[in-house]
Amino acid sequence: MFEIMQKGGPIIYPIILCSIIAFGIILERSYYFRKIRIDAVFFMNNIEGVLKRNKIAESVKICEDTKGPIATIVKAGLLKHDRPRQEIREAIEDAGHQEVSKLEGHIKVLATIAHISPLLGLLGTVVGMVKAFQVIQIKTVAFNPVSAGDLAGGIWQALLTTALGLIVAIPAIVAYHYLTAKVQDFVLDMERSATELINMLSQRIEGY
Repeated sequence: MFEIMQKGGPIIYPIILCSIIAFGIILERSYYFRKIRIDAVFFMNNIEGVLKRNKIAESVKICEDTKGPIATIVKAGLLKHDRPRQEIREAIEDAGHQEVSKLEGHIKVLATIAHISPLLGLLGTVVGMVKAFQVIQIKTVAFNPVSAGDLAGGIWQALLTTALGLIVAIPAIVAYHYLTAKVQDFVLDMERSATELINMLSQRIEGY
């Protein structure tokens, strides 16, 4: 690895830094999504059962004891249980926007890494080719024959940076789309849960 880093030149270092950051984001987001995942159907059925017994405080406590964005937006709605339907919806939407921001986390950084890694690889390729042509120029001016060994350093740098840039970018792109899909799954569950809660509270208000 040390030999590869030497032959790849200075451009190798920012590419390796990108790979470390990308790996860290993938691990952190995967762990976070796993931690906050709940059975939304079971959770909402539980809330509905408590609301039917007119136990608002108990339903809020259930939300506080449950991790994740669904519990957070449901709690925001429950705290407005005695308000008009529009106010309940607005409270849920405000909480939802905050939770979506938390879900997205550093995923945009992952997208940036996926885009700049091949560009860094391309930059390394250009630098390597410039280095190779400089050797050719120096040898030609000195009337010395140019051997393959003279060009090897520049070509090594060109090939290694290109390859490493793609090695970092491809998994980053795949991970970005996977994590984005996970965020969308959470958003859909949040929207369904919000609609169910609004209907529950509206029916409860109308029942009085």
